[in-house]
Amino acid sequence: DIDLMNAAAKAGGFTVEFQNTAWDGIFAGLEAGQYDAVMSSVTITDERKQTMDFSVPYINAGQILVVRTSSTGVETLKQLVGKNVGAQIGTTGAFEIEKVAGVTLRTYDEIGLAFEDLNNGRIDAVVCDTPVAAQFALQNENFKGKLKIVGKPFTDEFYGVAVKKGNAAVLELVNKGLNAVVNTDAYKKIEDKWLR
Repeated sequence: DIDLMNAAAKAGGFTVEFQNTAWDGIFAGLEAGQYDAVMSSVTITDERKQTMDFSVPYINAGQILVVRTSSTGVETLKQLVGKNVGAQIGTTGAFEIEKVAGVTLRTYDEIGLAFEDLNNGRIDAVVCDTPVAAQFALQNENFKGKLKIVGKPFTDEFYGVAVKKGNAAVLELVNKGLNAVVNTDAYKKIEDKWLR
């Protein structure tokens, strides 16, 4: 997200400053004007559209399952009945786990904590957005070779940049930048760097 926003800012002719913020209060901070936009793997949903505006989508990031490399025969949430599955609190991953009867949801304030628990055997799987899964399971030195992504994404979800409802000026700048970058070689380089 940071690399893409930097590229969008350059292409769109605006400057960007990043603030690291806890997820559980991120939308309240946006509403309160603590920052102009949120670009933090935010899935565009009809519910969220009621309280904030979104940029053009910049990636399809459906939910996917991550397990330890020693796990076998698991490709879907339904195969984890009787097991503990982690997700970040308030995310679409958590909502998907809640839909499967018999699977126990364990929520975390930060998704990295869920991956630590998975790696240490305290939970049996993690559900998260595909790019996040790639970041932790495939690129993070602490988990590389210890965790694996299984099955296929089981939702179609698109990330967008969230802005305060009615903030057309910021939305226009962000969209101008994203439209100039998405589906270009620069975008593919960012995708290859983080998702492959």
